[in-house]
Amino acid sequence: MRIAVDVMGGDHGCEVVVRGAQQALEVCPQIVELFLVGKPEEIEAALARSPSGMARLRVVPATEVLTMEDKPVVGLRKKKDCSILRAVDLVKTGQADGVVSPGNTGGVVAASTIRLRPLAGVDRPAIATVMPAPDGDFVLLDAGANVECRPWHLLQYAIMGSVFAREMLHVARPRVGLLSVGTEDIKGNDLTREAFKLCKQVDLNFLGNVEGHDLFTNRVDVVVCDGFVGNVVLKTCESLAGGIFGWLKQELTRNPLRRAGAWLARGAFRTIKRRVDPDVHGGAPLLGLNGNVMITHGSSRNRAICNAIRLAAEAVRNQINQTITREIAQANERLQAPPVSLAS
Repeated sequence: MRIAVDVMGGDHGCEVVVRGAQQALEVCPQIVELFLVGKPEEIEAALARSPSGMARLRVVPATEVLTMEDKPVVGLRKKKDCSILRAVDLVKTGQADGVVSPGNTGGVVAASTIRLRPLAGVDRPAIATVMPAPDGDFVLLDAGANVECRPWHLLQYAIMGSVFAREMLHVARPRVGLLSVGTEDIKGNDLTREAFKLCKQVDLNFLGNVEGHDLFTNRVDVVVCDGFVGNVVLKTCESLAGGIFGWLKQELTRNPLRRAGAWLARGAFRTIKRRVDPDVHGGAPLLGLNGNVMITHGSSRNRAICNAIRLAAEAVRNQINQTITREIAQANERLQAPPVSLAS
């Protein structure tokens, strides 16, 4: 198994990403080769300071970087030798099985979609983000790849999310919910109402509509929405989690009695902090393409990079794309089949 890593796109520089890649080699013996894509002088300087894993590392030159300020499509046209394009090309040509990037999310989505193309039967890829709940995790998609969607796009997201939850989160029969403003099938807008009808017709464990207050109650394993709504949900949850921890710290240190209580409850606080730690999963897969793409946050440190590479390798091993292709084809066949006559 071979994984390509865009080492230039993160906020903390090349060395942090290189360290994460080296850590991934320690925990993923199935990776036989890991490509570090970026400016050779910076990569080699980082490796000189910590030369572990050299036998399984290969430097792939890229002279340009797609920055967070670049407009994705325009930037890719102007910077044809940028690290994310070079990394994705390794997957396109079959030299790598997956790619990991902490770079410009729009750029990663655009480069991967243009170069790799969607899987058979898939119209658009979707970003699948794993979110914590009290007794497990759930998958939210699309988390920002496509802000405008059609009903059949949401159906495809539902199938892809179900496959991901089953193969990667080990949920035997994932419960799929369509995010809306009410649980009744008549609630929502034209998009969600039509998507509801489609999801009811295929082989999914479809619960119907779910609302925002259902997300963290362990009621659903896959939450489906368009990328506009999904990205708002994701960033709101991230901000809320950070705000709550900040408020708790402020209140629990307000006087000696509260500080004593906080010390007694420190184990519970550590457990919750671990459960909501985004570095555990490292990144979010871009599902639905002819290649495994893992997008990490620009602020990712080495631990997050390591876990993103580990998850990319696991997706390759579990043949996520092959399963998605098969189940999308089955759903299309079912939707195109003529209705069964009651008289037959």
